[in-house]
Amino acid sequence: QVQLVESGGGSVPSGGSLRLSCVASEYTQSTKCMGWFRQAPGKKREGVARLYTNGGTKYHHDYVAGRFTIAEDTAKRTVTLQMNSLQPEDTAMYYCAAGSICGRSPEFFTYWGEGVQVTVSS
Repeated sequence: QVQLVESGGGSVPSGGSLRLSCVASEYTQSTKCMGWFRQAPGKKREGVARLYTNGGTKYHHDYVAGRFTIAEDTAKRTVTLQMNSLQPEDTAMYYCAAGSICGRSPEFFTYWGEGVQVTVSS
């Protein structure tokens, strides 16, 4: 059972930055892909960014491209999400997820962290 532990959430004003981190307890076939999703109150969970671990391809959804960057430290089994130019619409619970395929939707992911809150004030 892979465990994912997130850190780095918080509250910032519009235009601010935050960096989220997710540490995986181990790398297995089920962590070939790791990614970040977010869910705002009353809305569906949506993808933010994902990557194939061990230096593989990265994907960023259009609404965060140019502002958010996903990265990996393979040796530390850690995936980070650097978030710049944050806007109030980025306010949500952010979840780290792992799966064997880097699909766009949450259904492709097997393991989930508990989530961290990101709040952006206007």
